[in-house]
Amino acid sequence: MKTKIVFLLLNGEKPKKLPNLSNYDIICATDGAYQYLKEKKITPNFITGDFDSLESLPTEIEVIETPDQNFTDFDKMLQILSDKGFTAIDIYGASGKEQDHFLGNLHTTIQWQEKLKLTFHDNYGRYFLADKKTVLNNCKYKTVSLVPFPEVKNITTKGLQYSLNNEDLVFGERIGTRNKAIENNVDISYTSGNLFIFIND
Repeated sequence: MKTKIVFLLLNGEKPKKLPNLSNYDIICATDGAYQYLKEKKITPNFITGDFDSLESLPTEIEVIETPDQNFTDFDKMLQILSDKGFTAIDIYGASGKEQDHFLGNLHTTIQWQEKLKLTFHDNYGRYFLADKKTVLNNCKYKTVSLVPFPEVKNITTKGLQYSLNNEDLVFGERIGTRNKAIENNVDISYTSGNLFIFIND
């Protein structure tokens, strides 16, 4: 059975170029990001948020109001998508602007890692929370960064210019930024922790 993939737009730095939206099964956005889609004449399947940034609510799409201020719009959106049965989500607009939002989005990603597969895209590349065994395809000559949150044990890599062999990364002590892929496919494995991989095109 083919996995259904979601396009989700958040209210961070807007994409300079959108992907082919016909590749997605559903398009959605938080209320702050809806205006961008409207300007691009893109109609999402639904939007959600507290809608304090919209003068009037659209009537041609589903509007899900989520006023609970104990959770971010991103977290509330993920709960809605999970309840609807989606598990694979491509996210745009999660970085840029206020960096506390960006770090909060990484925090939320870790909380949802058991239920959802989240891949973030911005104007510089993509990033995601790695599985304990991860293969990166088609990335020769690209910049690859490995960032632990906060500690990752026994990392081994193959296909990077500066390889790791059963080594640990600890935020505040040692992280693996600005490495280079020297092979088309890069293998990364580790035994425990939360590891974010950033790939810059």
